[in-house]
Amino acid sequence: MLIPELSKDTVRMKDPEKVQELILALKSGGDKKLQVISDFDMTLSRFKYNGKRSPTCYNIIDNSKMISDDCRKKLKDLFNIYYPLEIDPNRTSQEKFPLMVEWWSKAHTLLCEQRIEKQMLAQVVKESQARLREGFEEFFDTLHQSEIPLFIFSAGIGDVLEEIIRQAGVYHSNIKVVSNYMNFDDNGVMNGFKGEIIHTYNKNNSVLRDTEYFQQISHRTNIILLGDTLGDLTMSEGVTNVENIVRIGFLNDKVEELTDQFLQSYDIVLIRDETLDVANGILNFITAKD
Repeated sequence: MLIPELSKDTVRMKDPEKVQELILALKSGGDKKLQVISDFDMTLSRFKYNGKRSPTCYNIIDNSKMISDDCRKKLKDLFNIYYPLEIDPNRTSQEKFPLMVEWWSKAHTLLCEQRIEKQMLAQVVKESQARLREGFEEFFDTLHQSEIPLFIFSAGIGDVLEEIIRQAGVYHSNIKVVSNYMNFDDNGVMNGFKGEIIHTYNKNNSVLRDTEYFQQISHRTNIILLGDTLGDLTMSEGVTNVENIVRIGFLNDKVEELTDQFLQSYDIVLIRDETLDVANGILNFITAKD
């Protein structure tokens, strides 16, 4: 085994030989040709912590004291309607697309009514149960030290996501985030969201407002992609020239129903694995100086 972490009991691979070849190709390209593209919620952040569901960026706001009980109830009702549709294995991404737009739009409208104050965000994140996956320091620090760009493409809330990484002490200069950012008025009160909605099933070229990011690093033709939904597989579409890509999928929920689909789509599938061990193992192998 090139990467000892791939023999963990949480790891599934449809084609281990192919994975081995891909990792060797990434190794021969070295850190100068590599970039990492990752989802955030339930991918870099944990799905569960101490047996309890961890919050997404939206949950952190929803569960905070900035939101009224009435608004919280309405947001929960939306979740109960749309989340089962989001992960329904019998619907295509195309069918889910308009449903996700509906969900995000309704949630954004509710949040805008709450007069959320920008200055409260840091405290709300601090008080939340959000946690990055185990091994996050090594992951973020290895990328930073090796000058490997990390592109975080999130359907969550950019302001919250950045705050989580900042409070964890790993917000380095090699990180670029594309997400839903809140818009604040002159008094620091939220009055909307900037740009087009990014949801689970449009994480591709269509919402990349600044694809020049990928043009600047066009020599980085090797990719490690991390996601936790089938919608995350399109995140690398902004990259013009891909030589080798290793797709790592975190299967957190509905494991029995989704394992087959994940194995067809991701090279490495991690079943209920709350760590970044596999990503770290691969990164260490690529960046190790022989």
